[in-house]
Amino acid sequence: MFHVFGPVKGLLKLDEVCVDNNVFRLHYKATFIMLLTFSLLVTSRQYIGDPIDCVVEGVPQNVMDTYCWIYSTFTIPNRVNGEIGKSIAHPGVHGNVEGEDEVKYHKYYQWVCFCLFFQAMLFYVPRYLWKSWEGGRMKSLVMDLNCPVVSESCQIERRGLLVDYFRANLHQQNFYAYRFFFCEILNFINVFGQIYLMDVFLGGEFTTYGRDVLWFSEMEPEDRSDPMARVFPKVTKCTFHKYGPSGTVQKFDGLCVLPLNIVNEKIYVFLWFWFIALTILSGLSLIYRMVVVAWPSLRLFLLRTRSRLSGQHEVEAIADRFQIGDWFVLYQLGKNINPLIYKDLVSDLATSFEGKQLI
Repeated sequence: MFHVFGPVKGLLKLDEVCVDNNVFRLHYKATFIMLLTFSLLVTSRQYIGDPIDCVVEGVPQNVMDTYCWIYSTFTIPNRVNGEIGKSIAHPGVHGNVEGEDEVKYHKYYQWVCFCLFFQAMLFYVPRYLWKSWEGGRMKSLVMDLNCPVVSESCQIERRGLLVDYFRANLHQQNFYAYRFFFCEILNFINVFGQIYLMDVFLGGEFTTYGRDVLWFSEMEPEDRSDPMARVFPKVTKCTFHKYGPSGTVQKFDGLCVLPLNIVNEKIYVFLWFWFIALTILSGLSLIYRMVVVAWPSLRLFLLRTRSRLSGQHEVEAIADRFQIGDWFVLYQLGKNINPLIYKDLVSDLATSFEGKQLI
């Protein structure tokens, strides 16, 4: 297992300098790693075995397996319910396709690993854009002030540099903040759009899949219709045609077992709950961000919370002069540098803006 998932381990390391927030990291780190892991899992034959095994008389098994994997298998949706072994052989599998029977073809399973990998890349796009636009600014501003031990002379020198930076760039950092806010919007659009993407990929079954699985577990046994057997059937049918000795077309009906769907059904149940939760969190984060941009009083409150060791008048002196971009950079600095050094930085900034000389 380590051999398969070892490459993902390197993605778990924490960044030395935080340039975003927890909800943002749920997108590019947690979800990205999760989707990559699932993509690797569905391609690991040592855990699943052959992705498809078909049984039919008159056709070599390897030929039938390859044919059905490439050209898809099918089930009959109105034959999902029934007594197995009597009215039906397996959920969705019936001996003959009758006129009123609707045939549902399953072609998605050969694309699952590619789709999961593509989704992982989409989740990383906002992170890539933000890292490109951010350009290491926060790391340069931190200047190793996040280290547990920093000499007094070094602290004073670097705090002075930060004060000079804020004075020189006052009201010129809004674009920096707005680009981060834009990436937060991209995160929300991405996760919402991916729910729609997976719904299309699974033939319109994904949006209600997790809810149906929950309802299925609470229903009476005789009324149950397993949504996992409907969306991810473990046994399907496949029809193979070939020419016989006299040149006539012969039809071979086979049963195909799909071990891969045992994993797929669990993956997509988990993704349903994860994506719904992530969509809600991202939506709440956007609402919070809009309130922060529109309401200066909230920015003052948040800066006070971040600067718990500083005097209230010092925080107010800074907040009165800062626009959204200046506030955002200072707030992000508070996440990264030592709290005691941050307290002194706030004091130096307040003193500077009040027109006094720094000691």
